Amino acid sequence: MNAHRTCRGLLLLLSCCCLCTSAAQDTLVPTYWKISDINSITLPVNASTQLPYTGQMELSGRKVSSIIDYEIDSLGVLRVNRDVIFPQLRTYPRSNEPEWKKYRAYFRRNYSDAIRPKIILNDTLLVPSQIDSVTISGMLRFYHSPIKDIQIIRTFYPSMDQRFIVEEYQLSNTSDSVKTLKFSNVSLTQKELGHKGNYTHQAFSTALDSIQLAKNETYSFPIYYGATLDEERKSSFNHQQALRTRQSFLDEMYSKLQLETPDPVINTFFYFSKIRAAESIFDSSMGIVHSPGGGNYYAGVWANDQIAHSGPFFPFLGYVQGNLAAYHAYVKFLKHLPKDGSRLPHAFEMDGMLVMDHLDRGAAAMVAYGTSLYLLTSGDERDAEKLWPLITYAIEYCHDMRNKDGVVQATSGKSNLATSSLYFGGLVYASRLAAELGKTVKQKVFQRRAEVLKQDIENYFGAVLDGLETYRQDDGNTQLGHWISLPLAMGIDDRKEGTLRALFERLWTPNGVLVQTSTNIPQKESVILDRATLHALRGAFRVGLVDTAYAKLAAYSKKRLLGERAPYAIEAYPGHMTKQLSTESALYCRIITEGVLGMEPIGFKTTELRPKLPEAWNFLELKDVYISGKPLTITLNRVERTNTIQVQIRIQGRTVLDKNIVNGDPLLLRFF
Repeated sequence: MNAHRTCRGLLLLLSCCCLCTSAAQDTLVPTYWKISDINSITLPVNASTQLPYTGQMELSGRKVSSIIDYEIDSLGVLRVNRDVIFPQLRTYPRSNEPEWKKYRAYFRRNYSDAIRPKIILNDTLLVPSQIDSVTISGMLRFYHSPIKDIQIIRTFYPSMDQRFIVEEYQLSNTSDSVKTLKFSNVSLTQKELGHKGNYTHQAFSTALDSIQLAKNETYSFPIYYGATLDEERKSSFNHQQALRTRQSFLDEMYSKLQLETPDPVINTFFYFSKIRAAESIFDSSMGIVHSPGGGNYYAGVWANDQIAHSGPFFPFLGYVQGNLAAYHAYVKFLKHLPKDGSRLPHAFEMDGMLVMDHLDRGAAAMVAYGTSLYLLTSGDERDAEKLWPLITYAIEYCHDMRNKDGVVQATSGKSNLATSSLYFGGLVYASRLAAELGKTVKQKVFQRRAEVLKQDIENYFGAVLDGLETYRQDDGNTQLGHWISLPLAMGIDDRKEGTLRALFERLWTPNGVLVQTSTNIPQKESVILDRATLHALRGAFRVGLVDTAYAKLAAYSKKRLLGERAPYAIEAYPGHMTKQLSTESALYCRIITEGVLGMEPIGFKTTELRPKLPEAWNFLELKDVYISGKPLTITLNRVERTNTIQVQIRIQGRTVLDKNIVNGDPLLLRFF
């Protein structure tokens, strides 16, 4: 973590036997999808497709989120379920439900294929059921097999600023004769009284009564799944405007932080990850805020997801709404600093109205780390001054909660590796922030505490498990576990060899890193957690295990983008937690920014790069990445047959740096 550490080459090599075995396993990733172009993937449905197939995609806007579950059976017949959630509309809990249900009391409805308009051709009802292919490009599109020369395409997309999603039907005449089509629209309305007033959910289509289609002509109409509050009118629903704003958002996600490498899977998955990370931003009483989604987490902020994980990503993306959403999350925690020195809340749910402070989940460590890193990366001194009391409160709380061995313990008395690792990261970044703000006493105090804590983590959590020199996750735990990835992600490399072998050999599966090894649970039944996998990959690049980290990154990216849970990172596997939480997508992007490129903020206008090209890559370019608030283009090119890379940095087309460095060596960028 020290900005002035000496230059080193690769820090770690695993045994050839281990690498070959691992690489062989990673090539066995089954795929369903194909990359259509730079920003879309396609699932062809034909005789060679593995059916049945079950998929899911979440689509979000500021007032709505929708989880589209779909199944293609062995005969190629498509069934779709639409779970449509209205995050700001909190409902009354039912008397027969447990108390915790109030934290998930979103106004929402499920719509099956029974809710759809009728299309009639020559006294025959056309039912779009057989499927030819599915395409994902920031929208979800189903191509149906032609029925009586009528091709039907259905496209799902959310309104980015209104309370509805759209299922758009496009009908095309593939014959030489004119076709006359008649329509019977669907219209469903139901009212409910909630915390904010009268809610009305609406499902309706707006097709004409009849049309005539000539050869190659098309006709489109929408089905709306939406909600209104009190005097709002469904007449404000406009699918053409919704399509324009969605496409504008996708265009911005494509152009900002644009990654180009020799690996098309990683390029495309990186683009998709930007979409999922940035679309999950919702209106709330706190202002716009980023939330995980996944059917459970909306219009709220969490110490892990928003403060520590997604918040530090948005400054690199340069997305105005993302940065504003991140800032609002930090301000919400600032406004709820306890008066008595007690623990911070770990979440504000249900439009920020429900405070989650009944558990000690290490929120202070997450706040210290995430807030400091976000402020350094964004480079805004005024925001730093405003949020400084939040950082100091979190740090002092952690400091006061140390046990006799110097590591942070919860109010229960237990100490875990994750909390102390995050607190260490918080101390490092807070000391740099203090230096920028002229708080030299705090800078020295925090810097010294970080040095001591690093040794205390080694002394307390360092252990030999399963024959490997790594860490135990918490008191008394003798099983290898996923949070051994966090010291690496924080730059602690004292036990890197054993820890990386544990993560990439013992805990690694074709789906990612296991939560924990256990002699009592067969590996195929064990749970993986994507965020632990993503921390491990970022950490492995950060400490220099470049080629093995790349092999794992490529396998994971292929699995998530082209496998059975396309197209995003998920919460956990297996089971119902295969939800596409947006936080995980932000963490995926951080593998490139903080892992491969080694972006490390030293101050508001100073950033260290430690770029690392895998042996399989001869170039990398990241366009429109924001560092210290400035959009840059970073280009890496390998100097032929050497371990040297040429680093070029351009600002608005003007080259400001062109230098050859040893692969993995540091490079300091200063802006004035």
